[in-house]
Amino acid sequence: MLVRIGVLGPVLAWDEAGSELDLRGPRHRAVLARLVAAHGRVVPVDRLVDDLWSEPPAGAVGAVRTFVAALRRALEPDRRPRTPARLLVTEGPGYALRAEPEAVDAWRFEAAVAEALDAPPHRALALLDGALGDWRGPAYADFDEAWAGTERARLEQLRLAAVERRAGVLLELGRPGEAVPELDALVAEHPWREEAWRLLALALYRAGRQADALAVLRRARSLLDERHGVEPNVRLRRLETDLLRQTDPGGEGAEQVWAATAAAYDQTVGPQSPARLESTVGLLRSLALTGGAGLGTAQEQRAATVAAAERLDDPELAARVIGGYDVPAIWTRSDDPARSARIVAAAEHALARLGSDAHEVDRARLLSVIAVESRGVPGPRPAEAASEAERLARELGDPALLAFALNGVFMQTFHRTGLAPERDRIGAELVALATRHRLPAYAILGHLIRLQALSALADFDGADEHAAAVDALAERHERPGAEVFTEWYRAMRLAAGDAPFEAAEAAYRAAAVRLDGAGMPGVQRGLLPLALLGLRLRHGRPLEFGDDIDWGPYEPWVRPLLLIEAGLRDEAAAALRRTPVPPGDLLMEAMWALTGHAAIALGDKAMKERAAAALTPAAAELAGAGSGMLMIGPVSELLDALR
Repeated sequence: MLVRIGVLGPVLAWDEAGSELDLRGPRHRAVLARLVAAHGRVVPVDRLVDDLWSEPPAGAVGAVRTFVAALRRALEPDRRPRTPARLLVTEGPGYALRAEPEAVDAWRFEAAVAEALDAPPHRALALLDGALGDWRGPAYADFDEAWAGTERARLEQLRLAAVERRAGVLLELGRPGEAVPELDALVAEHPWREEAWRLLALALYRAGRQADALAVLRRARSLLDERHGVEPNVRLRRLETDLLRQTDPGGEGAEQVWAATAAAYDQTVGPQSPARLESTVGLLRSLALTGGAGLGTAQEQRAATVAAAERLDDPELAARVIGGYDVPAIWTRSDDPARSARIVAAAEHALARLGSDAHEVDRARLLSVIAVESRGVPGPRPAEAASEAERLARELGDPALLAFALNGVFMQTFHRTGLAPERDRIGAELVALATRHRLPAYAILGHLIRLQALSALADFDGADEHAAAVDALAERHERPGAEVFTEWYRAMRLAAGDAPFEAAEAAYRAAAVRLDGAGMPGVQRGLLPLALLGLRLRHGRPLEFGDDIDWGPYEPWVRPLLLIEAGLRDEAAAALRRTPVPPGDLLMEAMWALTGHAAIALGDKAMKERAAAALTPAAAELAGAGSGMLMIGPVSELLDALR
């Protein structure tokens, strides 16, 4: 049974249906309240005795134990005899309340107020409304003991601060009139709270009541001087000066402008308006570029936005919504292949419905979406879409559109090995285009493409310059996701040099930590084990990995080597023969290199020839280094061994 406990007012408890539980007498409730005030910590029985009685009677310890037993029956009526209590537990020399934070109103209130401090305005307002709504009267209203008075005073100060924070949030949201009544009551009851006076004056000013705002500040000055003998603090004095000059302090900061604009948009643009979908795409693009949780959320909501646009039966709107999400993509494996396939299908459907009436900009964008989202997908359509999008973008002379199209072209340069020079040319054009037309997200993409391509070609000095350029742009334009790739590059750079095995391994593991929470499961899954496998191959170390390692999509190419290491050569040979052709992505050369290593170890002539034929175009490259994140080794050395 879920029990809720309330101390923000008289001490009460309720069952999950909302019915009040019988907590017996005042000392029973006092024990429960005292344990709530301890915030889950153990309160020794002797301390409970001292807190319950100013002059403890004989048998007070036994009485406390009786109170606890009765409380346990009330709070856990379904507990079977002689089974341990789960809520009010015995621990060491005393008792503790082991309730969930959400089950106790005071604990819930404190958590919500703390979260609201850094939450966005709308979220903060919801948190504070819920938290303040839990108050039924003075905290621990039944008790006058010292412990209760201390806790009551602490919670009351938190409540007053929450009221002030709520008023500040209303100001951020452009709703000053709603903040005035509660602030008026607050300063009347607590005239020494200078922040409440400041917020009240500011709310009145923003509600168009400048004279009232100045009168409030004069009243505050008078009361503070007459009753407390203090001057108003610097914030109050500065506010009075600003209002006399008719200057709104902080009124035009980014947060206030955002909140006011969002509020105006909500009031003006109807919830079913197609304009909302187009606006949402712009927001999702910005959200994706923040990286981390923002990227994952943007990708999920993008799919939902596309589905919503399709339901409106307006192919031109669908084309703008689908094609408007031009977030640069560097990794050639989708985070969610099924979601990508749905977006590609939506783009194809929009193209088909528009037919010859499609605007060339919409057509180029939809084709670019198909090229970018079809990463690693076999067949001629993705490459054809990329080529057509590039042609249209060049004819239109639109730099941003051309950058998007070139991203699609990059994604389709993996139909065979050895294409690092081609990708380097694409990256160079992107860098020049994005620099000339102030497209920082595509400038980062261009530098990352060049970093990958030059790493494949063993030009680490050149790759270093592009890594530094990415870091500088990421810091200047707040793109933390880009730095994940440069940290992995530097780990690979260390592994490719003469660094000791242990140092390179530590660098890879440190880089892997950056991927946690980066919102890029298509990059993360299996990458660290694969990097460590390449490191072990290069240093001639045993390929010892636990059975619980998640090799992700790379497992078919890794499995033969692991079976060889385990001495299971027949099983390894069978697994090698089942190894599929690697998909067209940044790790194609790495997968062929693993196949080559296994074929050499097993003496499988057919597979050696197959791997050599696939890798020959990449003879001048480092297998895997084209990812910019890991390396298996020089392709030329492997080709010599294969032949």
